[in-house]
Amino acid sequence: MECLFVDLVVNCEDYPAFLPWCAGGRILEQNGNELSAELQIDFKGIKQSFSTRNRNIPGSSIEMELLSGPFKSLRGNWRFTALAEDACRVEFELEYHFASSLLEKIVGPVFSHITATFVDAFVQRAEARYAG
Repeated sequence: MECLFVDLVVNCEDYPAFLPWCAGGRILEQNGNELSAELQIDFKGIKQSFSTRNRNIPGSSIEMELLSGPFKSLRGNWRFTALAEDACRVEFELEYHFASSLLEKIVGPVFSHITATFVDAFVQRAEARYAG
């Protein structure tokens, strides 16, 4: 399950199929265990995009850091802990600060909603795709 879940996280081009707020995702560059990706958010009329560098540490985690977007800073970490052959614990942490107080007021509530529902959406996607 662990490596299957990692595949879901890495494949940002599929995000619009199961993340209702995601208007698009694309891999900008890939080199070994690192990739740069861009996501477009479209939620309740608020549109933003940002890009991150993502480092896959096989068997344990994916680390994210901001490349560009409406943030002063953004860092995230997916952690995968094997529980059994067909199950794993998934944890996601995200720290971010918007580049301006105006963006914080406009986009902040949207981004808070997105982060609160993020892991559940991936778990549902994994169950739908791999349950069998």
